[in-house]
Amino acid sequence: MNILFVCNKNPYPPKDGGQIASYAMIRGMAEAGHSVTVAAINTKKHFLDPATIPTDIPALQDYHSTFLNTDITPIGLATNFFFSRQPYTASRFVSKDFELVLQDLLTKKTYDIVQLEGLYLCSYIPFIRKHSKATIFYRAHNVEFEIWERLAQSTKNPIKKIYLQNLTKRIKRFETATLNQYDIIVPITQRDADKYNSLGNTRPTVVAPTGIFTKDLPQIMNKTHVSLFHIGALDWAPNQQGLIWFLDNCWNKIRQEFPTLELHVAGRNAPTWFIEKLQIPGVVYCGEVPSAYTFMAEHAIMIVPLLAGGGMRIKILEGLSFGKCIVSTSIGAEGIPAEHGKEICIANTAESFVNEILQLIQHQEKIQEIGTNAQAFVQKKFDNNQIVNNILSFYEQHKR
Repeated sequence: MNILFVCNKNPYPPKDGGQIASYAMIRGMAEAGHSVTVAAINTKKHFLDPATIPTDIPALQDYHSTFLNTDITPIGLATNFFFSRQPYTASRFVSKDFELVLQDLLTKKTYDIVQLEGLYLCSYIPFIRKHSKATIFYRAHNVEFEIWERLAQSTKNPIKKIYLQNLTKRIKRFETATLNQYDIIVPITQRDADKYNSLGNTRPTVVAPTGIFTKDLPQIMNKTHVSLFHIGALDWAPNQQGLIWFLDNCWNKIRQEFPTLELHVAGRNAPTWFIEKLQIPGVVYCGEVPSAYTFMAEHAIMIVPLLAGGGMRIKILEGLSFGKCIVSTSIGAEGIPAEHGKEICIANTAESFVNEILQLIQHQEKIQEIGTNAQAFVQKKFDNNQIVNNILSFYEQHKR
């Protein structure tokens, strides 16, 4: 099959969750023998010079990117709020230049499938229909409005809460309006599939979780020196909110028991105000690290104190695949059916988060045991080649 992947950010290099999810599917389809083309919006946040793409990655040899400044600006935000009904998060990804790239690709080659990687690319569905008879698959990385709804619910600042509530309504309206415009919907979790169906989806559905290339998995490295770590995009509001909650409600209690314990925080694009929040005893801000695996290998316990979010947290899946012992909220672990106490530790209150971490430090053999179980779990449930093969059989049945 000829498959065109349309991405709202460069899927390479695969650093954040969205990039990893898109790249895994693109690479998997190419390795299965299909012809893959990638059209990506090239943002400042995820900027890529296409000339730097390695020539030994077959999946990325037919790669087309269009620069678009998606920066949030006060003027843009205010103009959108007062003079538009569209969510600002969606309007920033509309580009005539990107339409021209899509038109050129769609008229020069006949595609069997056009796969949209993310909600805000659904704005391009009418345009794609004009220029192609391909089956349109919408890969829903999450139920987008739920992320903002959870953020609004847990925000204390009254002005920010009002704005987030308004944005949530807009995103939900936008997300609901896109239902059934595509031919097939491809949620990343079964929970999200059920949610879309309850909202009104009537199109065929196939769940496509992010997979891990298990053949590439490293050896588990057991750390004798115990430290905590968090890794994720630090400009993403749910990550910021969750870490601040952990520092305000859990960290001092843990440090009272283990005064030399450290928490290492890594991630890209952290704003200055957030870096300042991390300047407290025992917390080490590492910024963007060259290798997620090397960073994870240096520490023992991964924390994911998410209070908002949706879809699947790819960094958790990545941590599990590296054999890390993870303490997460239920929201953080959504879409990953790992068993509490066996492959992951689930904690939904400050008290339980503190207790889980203290228990692991006091009984360090559990860290290794859970990490070993975690890697085996990923190998069994999330092998990317198997996931892609299952999806391809569905695609073959439903393409035009």
